[in-house]
Amino acid sequence: MILIRHELKQGLKKLLIWSLSVGLICWACTLLYMSVKDSLANVADMYANMGKMSEAVGLDKVSLATLDGYFATEIALMFGLGAGMFASMIGATSLSKEEEGHTSEFLYTLPYGRLTVVFWKYLSLLLTLLIFNIISIGFEVLAVWQVNLDFSYDLLMNYHLLAFLMQVELMTLCFFISSFNSRKQTGAALGITLLFYAMDMMCRVAPDLEKLKYITPYYFASGADVFSQSKLEAAHLIIAAIVIALSLAGAILIMQKRDLKD
Repeated sequence: MILIRHELKQGLKKLLIWSLSVGLICWACTLLYMSVKDSLANVADMYANMGKMSEAVGLDKVSLATLDGYFATEIALMFGLGAGMFASMIGATSLSKEEEGHTSEFLYTLPYGRLTVVFWKYLSLLLTLLIFNIISIGFEVLAVWQVNLDFSYDLLMNYHLLAFLMQVELMTLCFFISSFNSRKQTGAALGITLLFYAMDMMCRVAPDLEKLKYITPYYFASGADVFSQSKLEAAHLIIAAIVIALSLAGAILIMQKRDLKD
């Protein structure tokens, strides 16, 4: 618990900046719907028939003329990208920051085994992600309540459960990357997030790249798919669980054997 409190305290500023930024952006853009809903109602059909472009962002499945459709395509897009970047960033810096900050020698000579340290660090990341999501979702729910239109709160929760799994997968993958680097790999983490996001769009518009949907976690955490109630393949969840398990196991094995710089 001491290590968890230390990690949470150390990352508090970053957590507040990212959660408030993402939450406020989603809140403001949701409230914006009241100002543009009439205009969107007039152009919704046009946006739904833009061919591959519509498919890339899900406008072929939901309508911008409804708050559900607006949230699924606009708000979920912004939240997913912001949350993914945050998850990747905290994962990529969790272990390597000790070597870069020259605190690894002290940390790993405490009366805790390396396995214990890695476990508590990983648990602190999960708690950080949970707090991030609670704050961000709170702003979204507040905005939807203020707009006061018909909205599918059950689908909102379904989306955020899948989005949380996506964040955990990205965070754990970057946690693994952090385990064999002596410097924070923030740039690589953000690059991985953007790459996975681009893969999601590409596999939706290019039949030859359809198999990419089994690689990118953004595919199963699609707001348009959730709000259109498209069937979710169990394979996506199984792959996510495997990636998380293997990445965490890999990080543990590497940290057990690495010679750490002081």
